Amino acid sequence: MPGYSGYMLLPGCHNYHRSRGPNRREILRAGTAGLLGLTLPQLLAGRAPAAVDDKTFGKAKACILLFMWGGPAHQDTWDMKPDQPEQIRGEFKPIATKVPGIQICEHMPQLAQRTDKLSIVRSMTHSNADHTTGTSFLLTGQPPVQSGEIRSQWPQIGAVLSKLGRGRGVLPPFVSLRPKPEVENDVPRFLESSQGQFGGWLGPVFDPMIIDSDPIGKSYRIAEMTLRPELSVSRLEDRRSLLKQIDEQLRQGQSPNLAARDKNNERAFQLLTSAATEKGAFNLGEEPQKVRERYGMNCHGQSVLQARRLIERGVPLVTVYWPSEGIKNVSILWDTHSRNFIDLKSRLMPPADQAFSALLDDLSERNMLDETLVVWTGEFGRTPKVGQRNSDAGAGADGRDHWPNCFTTVLAGGGVRGGMVYGKSDKQAAFPASDPVAPVDLVATVYHLLGVSETQTLPDMSGRPTFVRPGKAITELLT
Repeated sequence: MPGYSGYMLLPGCHNYHRSRGPNRREILRAGTAGLLGLTLPQLLAGRAPAAVDDKTFGKAKACILLFMWGGPAHQDTWDMKPDQPEQIRGEFKPIATKVPGIQICEHMPQLAQRTDKLSIVRSMTHSNADHTTGTSFLLTGQPPVQSGEIRSQWPQIGAVLSKLGRGRGVLPPFVSLRPKPEVENDVPRFLESSQGQFGGWLGPVFDPMIIDSDPIGKSYRIAEMTLRPELSVSRLEDRRSLLKQIDEQLRQGQSPNLAARDKNNERAFQLLTSAATEKGAFNLGEEPQKVRERYGMNCHGQSVLQARRLIERGVPLVTVYWPSEGIKNVSILWDTHSRNFIDLKSRLMPPADQAFSALLDDLSERNMLDETLVVWTGEFGRTPKVGQRNSDAGAGADGRDHWPNCFTTVLAGGGVRGGMVYGKSDKQAAFPASDPVAPVDLVATVYHLLGVSETQTLPDMSGRPTFVRPGKAITELLT
């Protein structure tokens, strides 16, 4: 049964952290007749959230989630340990940034000049070292479900916003960019099965629109957005009418999946026949070449540019997953079990540094950054020592294994304080030394900035009310 107990065990700790919001059991108990006359509104009033700066609640009108699939090595990017032995500090050197006292890796020089816009959280922590299940923590704030069944999983942030009716126009309110470059490759299976990507217990209607087309080159187009030449709008109307007639015959015993198909069919029709869609959202060719080059003429850079175009047109949340290059004989994604330093400095950090920096500049110049939250994260970090084993996959002599006990997430815009580091890791970047941040609280902070209240409940597929943000917003990160 989907839900959240209200408790979370922090790695390295022996006490449980109690979230502020009531859980489902408390909601149902409050609704039970005769229970001391206590109603749900009274329960909520009795557990009212602590005072938070009202100016930051709902400050962000949209969110771009840059998800570095595979788990970036935090000690080789955002949280370097130059005073430690080489097996811990690695091969890279830290550089000074625009903000005195903050250093990051030498291979992110553009972001180093934009740290005044960044809030760097160096004390993220959870307990799951598996790609497929660990993603649930960062995409939803919640632990994965043991069964792995999609409709038992917690909904992604974008699915919650979709259920709440966010967004404008005909574009979907929740879009996931999972580009697959058009090359022969070995794509890891965990990409499509990773938990937390979908609508979960909210139902299939709230799953994201997934775009896996490669945005590089003139051939880029979204098949769902393009009418075939031989299919006119009038013929499409005829097909729509026929489909409705067939569906009417299936109404008895209607399942959630059928209802979702109806909704998605209607959405697809609106997208296909909408002039607004045809005129821009997915046409990267409308962008000046200098802007495209600024983001980087690579799969990730153009996907980040695509995300900016979507939120500009009213999509409230876009997730940009790192492209699944799957190239043989190198590490895959940010999963650097081997060739950690070779791939970080040549394949991974340069395009990430360029695209994130370009996005910050572009949003600022368009006066959109104050109302657009940007989150850069992976599902976990990497082992403190090079070659250290911490999962079945292990690590080569030049790689780092999975490590969820401590890692870094970066936020910008949308009501977030810039020019700061929150939390601290220990000397080896192995565990939080101060201000540990559980994903449930990071996601609660995102929800706060997007204007989703602590007391917001939504019904699951069985109609049971569930609190969507049981964590506590981190007020120190807010402007």
